[in-house]
Amino acid sequence: MKKIDVLARVLLVVGGLNWGLVGIFHFDLVAAIVGRHFGETSPVSSVIYILVGLAAIYEALSWRSIQRRQHGSYSPAAV
Repeated sequence: MKKIDVLARVLLVVGGLNWGLVGIFHFDLVAAIVGRHFGETSPVSSVIYILVGLAAIYEALSWRSIQRRQHGSYSPAAV
């Protein structure tokens, strides 16, 4: 698995857990952590949200090639 695939999945897990906390408890973990260090409406939290969004776009666009690589039928011509 490529490093970018792992990074994208980690970001998606972080984003998914954060949205779950927002939906269930109305608690934004990213804002709580980042806000404590950089201020409530920090550009750092915006960067984190943008990275999570880009990870989702990456996963959506590369789903088939990732599946091929994981199942061993990967060939550069097929991507």
